[in-house]
Amino acid sequence: MRTLDIGENTALRAAIAVPERPERSTPVGATLTFARRALLKIKHVPEQLMDITFTPVIFTLMFTYLFGGAIAGDARTYLQFLLPGILVQTVLIVTVYTGFTLNTDITKGVFDRFRSLPIWRPAPIVGALIGDTVRYTIASAITIGLGLVLGFRPAGGVVGVVLAVLLLLVFAFALSWVFTILGLLMRTPNAVMGVSMLVLMPLTFASNIFVAPETMPSVLRAWVDINPVSYLVTAVRGLMGGTATFADVAWVLVAAAAMTAVFAPITMRIYRNRS
Repeated sequence: MRTLDIGENTALRAAIAVPERPERSTPVGATLTFARRALLKIKHVPEQLMDITFTPVIFTLMFTYLFGGAIAGDARTYLQFLLPGILVQTVLIVTVYTGFTLNTDITKGVFDRFRSLPIWRPAPIVGALIGDTVRYTIASAITIGLGLVLGFRPAGGVVGVVLAVLLLLVFAFALSWVFTILGLLMRTPNAVMGVSMLVLMPLTFASNIFVAPETMPSVLRAWVDINPVSYLVTAVRGLMGGTATFADVAWVLVAAAAMTAVFAPITMRIYRNRS
């Protein structure tokens, strides 16, 4: 092996000298570093926010004014029912991008470099998930802001809206582990996107987001009654409307904890053994 002889170049020696061995980063420090990396990716490529900017606007306007009169008699009344559901649907759709961006990093070889670093092994994935909560927050702010402009008035007040968004962020973080698994298993980002939407469509459209389950056929209603997204929508709708019960919120938190307990270890096992 050839070595580089820099001779008496003292300036270069001083530049590459490492007087002290840097300390190994803590799990929290490494995780926050990767969360910052996720935010910098948004900063340098702001175009990736176009989908979370326009999707909630399109969905809210389309469903409110296309179906509001037919379902609730007028668009304003239907908006009071619809907006919490559209908020949930918007944020859950954004969670798909967690697996998409993870797979993009894998195909570029970036994650192979991360796995070779002496850091807490889950830090790249957990940091990316934390960074993605900013996307969820932006999508939530746009949806609620548009709803207020159109006439949505939450009876739960500011506190109810903030609690609803926090509960939604917790559930979205837990659901994101499902899409990180797909991001590790699929071979291309487009495949991740396609399969993720297949998973997400029955969860969001076959729920109580758009209409009450009482109007549905018995078979579809049976699915809606066990769909975890329906329980999330009920809790978010209750918090924003000031009618939430402890059971509504507790069920969602338990479901989020169960999903994290199941899917996070599976994700890390796949991540460790990925060749």
